[in-house]
Amino acid sequence: QDYTWEDHGFSLINRLYPDVGQLLDEKFQVVYNLTYNTIAMHCGVDTSMLRRAIWNYVHCVFGIRYDDYDYGEVNQLLERSLKIYIKTVACYPEKTTKRMYTQFWRHFKHSEKVHINLLLLEARMQAALLYAL
Repeated sequence: QDYTWEDHGFSLINRLYPDVGQLLDEKFQVVYNLTYNTIAMHCGVDTSMLRRAIWNYVHCVFGIRYDDYDYGEVNQLLERSLKIYIKTVACYPEKTTKRMYTQFWRHFKHSEKVHINLLLLEARMQAALLYAL
């Protein structure tokens, strides 16, 4: 059975520490919904599938899987070098190198790469909270 932030974690943390659930949820939502609707040099792009794939891949790395998500999207949308980068930053941040950062999405802006880092760190925090709760 799925144990999700939206259905379980949010309400449990609010019972344990009032108002923190709302603050954390807003923080997760701001990062998750952050977009310029661009990918590299293409404007007006809906990036929601990519953001969802990154978020769910991070959760998957930590053993959290959702029955209603098609994990084939992860393999279609995330190239191998990006998946290696995500797993390294999420699991072994001390092993992250500048070379790894430059190897994925070579034609993308640094702001897009920073957004990837924000997404994966917030997804990692949410995964840790789900385990703790």
